[in-house]
Amino acid sequence: MSPYAAGRRRVHRSVAAVVPLAVAAALLSARSADASVPASQARVVRTATLGDVPLGTFSNGLLPGSVADDRGIDLGGIGSDIYPAGREGEFWTVTDRGPNGQIKVNGSKRRTFPVPGFDPAIVRIKVTGDTVRVLRAVPITTSSGGPVTGLPNQAGRDEAPYSYDARTALSYDPNGLDTEGIVRAADGSFWLADEYGPSLVHVSARGKVLTRYVPRGLGLTGTDYPVVEALPSVLLHRKINRGFEGLAQLPGGDLVIAVQSPLSLPDTDAGEASLTTRLLRFSPKKRAVTAEYAYRFDPVGVVDPGEDDTSELKISSVVAVGGDRLLVEERTDRAARLQSVRLERKADILGGRWDDDTTSPSLEQLADPAASGVPVLAKRLVADLGGVGGVPRKIEGVARVDHDTLALINDNDFGMTDGTGAFDAQGRLVDSGIETKVVYVRLPRGV
Repeated sequence: MSPYAAGRRRVHRSVAAVVPLAVAAALLSARSADASVPASQARVVRTATLGDVPLGTFSNGLLPGSVADDRGIDLGGIGSDIYPAGREGEFWTVTDRGPNGQIKVNGSKRRTFPVPGFDPAIVRIKVTGDTVRVLRAVPITTSSGGPVTGLPNQAGRDEAPYSYDARTALSYDPNGLDTEGIVRAADGSFWLADEYGPSLVHVSARGKVLTRYVPRGLGLTGTDYPVVEALPSVLLHRKINRGFEGLAQLPGGDLVIAVQSPLSLPDTDAGEASLTTRLLRFSPKKRAVTAEYAYRFDPVGVVDPGEDDTSELKISSVVAVGGDRLLVEERTDRAARLQSVRLERKADILGGRWDDDTTSPSLEQLADPAASGVPVLAKRLVADLGGVGGVPRKIEGVARVDHDTLALINDNDFGMTDGTGAFDAQGRLVDSGIETKVVYVRLPRGV
């Protein structure tokens, strides 16, 4: 039997929020006059769930001895992104940095890593009926074949890592990756988006890091793989844990990377209040960024009615849908909307004043960038997933199945929750009950 088939069964409670369709339609009408696909028309046509696979079984099957104690945690977190694998019902997915949470100690939050030996992995899945099965998994490794781990890279720039109970400090790891976006190149290699650097990571078909592209001036040293400073230095101002997340591959092979949240430019407060983030176009042939675009979020209350914290807005997925056109997912942890944008040449801001971190006011501080001469990407609403019954929360991956259908995957955070109640007295996970699901959504007017 495959090690991925073995698992421990638990009784889980349902956590998918279902909004009555009539209410959803009314909310959507009130939210946006340009809604092209009412929530009452978009619908879920299939839901499949990943079975329980002990995380230690999974990880040690890839890199023996990497996980000494999985603390009762099952494989999860594969919902960081989803990419078609070329066969019906099959997709490439990628885990994030692994189980992690936050516990407040003496009034300050500490980032916990209950399974510090976990190694991020590329996971091929198959959707069959109402089940998601793991077909294959590829560990992401360094040049010498060791695990990259999911631990933070740099003291002073990344959050300090702690043990599951937030009592013991862990070591930083310059090799560590918080992988989020994934695409597969024509030669079988993979490109991954990373939140730490932020960075764009090229890995071989077998998972070995070939090159990690980071912002100029990052100064990341001590890695067991090549690091190239090829990205704009302005990205050094990324918000902690909000680096690159969405990643798309255009028909010609160029990549589009989304900065998850507005940069903290000139400071944290400006980034938290901003509605403007950035998309980058990267040429694998030139090994360089060739264009940059300003992307404007809708107000947070439009994306997620009832939410008033602008900093909750994120881009988690970008999907190429032909030519230079993309679907962009704007989300909070509770709701998501898909917007269509076209990457027009006239909208390129690369190398201009908005990449100079001394420019004042910064791009992120502009209340109306277009009025200040910034060529913000025009967008069109394709679907409001927050109003579609059966769509899980925290959708981080979107893939195109066909002209009318999208596959969505959620990040279940490995069943983790924050706070001291995440683990019992024996240090075993108190599972949140949130499952990893792949949901197919049909759009009557297509993508």
